[in-house]
Amino acid sequence: MRIKHLSIIIAIATAATFMLACGSGAGTATTGKTIKSGLVGSLTVSVANADGVLHKGKQDLTVTFADASGKPVDVGSASLNFFMPGMGTMSAMNNAATLTTTATPGVYKASTDIEMVGEWQAQVAFDGPAGKGKGSIAITAQ
Repeated sequence: MRIKHLSIIIAIATAATFMLACGSGAGTATTGKTIKSGLVGSLTVSVANADGVLHKGKQDLTVTFADASGKPVDVGSASLNFFMPGMGTMSAMNNAATLTTTATPGVYKASTDIEMVGEWQAQVAFDGPAGKGKGSIAITAQ
């Protein structure tokens, strides 16, 4: 009798784990809280993470390219670079992000390492089905 009860408990736990893993939202990108958005060409580009704050140091971000209605748009090849101009004796800094696609076209995961707190320019470029675009969005790292 105990083995039967244990088998039932294991089966229920396995099913619950499977349902949680495959529940609503599976296969879609979670964008998190928006840090900053701006227009690049005719698209709105949003940079987001879990807490909505760009931090100094290594971090993961989500970059979304959306049309005027807010729907993500497939832009094909995309890039993101954080740029801070030189000040005084300090030279300019470039912190490139590594972008990877997600299951949702137009939504990319990004990994970057921001060198210091302060005002950065998020330089964004894309080239693909939505055309070409290039621009920058001012973002402050904390």
